[in-house]
Amino acid sequence: MQQNLQPIVKDLVLIGGGHSHAIALRMFGMKPLLGVHLTLISPASNTPYSGMLPGHIAGLYSYDECHIDLYKLANFAHAQLYIDRVIGLDLNNHKVICANRPAINFDILSVDIGSTPATISVSGAAEYTIPAKPVAKLLEHWYKLLQSVEDNPQQKLKIAIVGGGAGGVELALSMQTHLQQILKANQQSIQNLEVHLFQRHQKILPHYHSSVQYQVKQVLTSRDIKLHLGETVSEIAPVSKRNEELFTVKCESGLSLECQKVFWVTQASAPDWLKTTGLGTDEQGFILVEDTLQSQTHPQVFAVGDIATIVNHPCPKAGVFAVRQGKPLFENLQRTVLGKPLKAYKPQQQYLSLIGTGDKRAIATKGAFTLPPHPLLWCWKDWIDRRFMERFR
Repeated sequence: MQQNLQPIVKDLVLIGGGHSHAIALRMFGMKPLLGVHLTLISPASNTPYSGMLPGHIAGLYSYDECHIDLYKLANFAHAQLYIDRVIGLDLNNHKVICANRPAINFDILSVDIGSTPATISVSGAAEYTIPAKPVAKLLEHWYKLLQSVEDNPQQKLKIAIVGGGAGGVELALSMQTHLQQILKANQQSIQNLEVHLFQRHQKILPHYHSSVQYQVKQVLTSRDIKLHLGETVSEIAPVSKRNEELFTVKCESGLSLECQKVFWVTQASAPDWLKTTGLGTDEQGFILVEDTLQSQTHPQVFAVGDIATIVNHPCPKAGVFAVRQGKPLFENLQRTVLGKPLKAYKPQQQYLSLIGTGDKRAIATKGAFTLPPHPLLWCWKDWIDRRFMERFR
């Protein structure tokens, strides 16, 4: 009598709903693998798409247009979704430690939790600034600020953004666009709004080609965004002044600025709980992985996106790499389950960047080649971003 052979069940746990995991989950839905029990753990049921987030802040996209619904995605992938925050790993016993539920067992683990802006070394930054990540918290503060300006458009507003990389630049331009629209709609002067951008390097976008730096600086200057280049922020302190909420941004040079809101978009860092796991990490706390996207120290653990540093191919913490890692991650997770040899992933050397300027224009750059801001470039960026999000509808 012939027996039905049941597949060996493996517990595959994904921590975080980042771009790579979203793509991998979609592929698991399209190509299900027998014998895999799939679990996704995420602190929120919606995950933002970084390419469209500045456009959302500028008022160009709705919340739903730039967020992936993880409930729908998990359902499509036949995955269990737990809304919880991971606070640790027990790698010896193959368990994920969560804040609010019992530990989750795993045979294979993948981590895609992004990064957070580094604030530790700056006094008052953790207490008094609004970090760019987690995005849900940023948006919560942003919506409140929009409502406040809507309710009191005549009140002068000064906001500071600390960090002059692509994230800080796009945030400054997008915020200014939306806030100025509210002022104009309420027949108030746009002079009521001041946007200040602090950058510790002498140049904006220090990791980009000089041609991009020039274009971006031209846009920021023409939009009257106050640039403070070569200024290292050393302290954020609250100010007691009537009933108004004010903070002082203090720099090492002695420069001091009072403002109502301080947004923090500095160099990326890893969450503290990773340091206690025993996983091999770099100096910033990011998980060191091989070309196969496996942890250098624990081959049953994979890591992708901003939280990972590929030892042989270090690359910038940018969404374009997380998107490209989705398919190789899916393939190697499947190969691990099936006991097949894994494939190496090599990130692209040069990549296209489309930097939105908040006003339905964008700057395009790849290597040393840069195109100045233009509406057609925004249409191109918009088409790319909408096509990506259409995969998850």
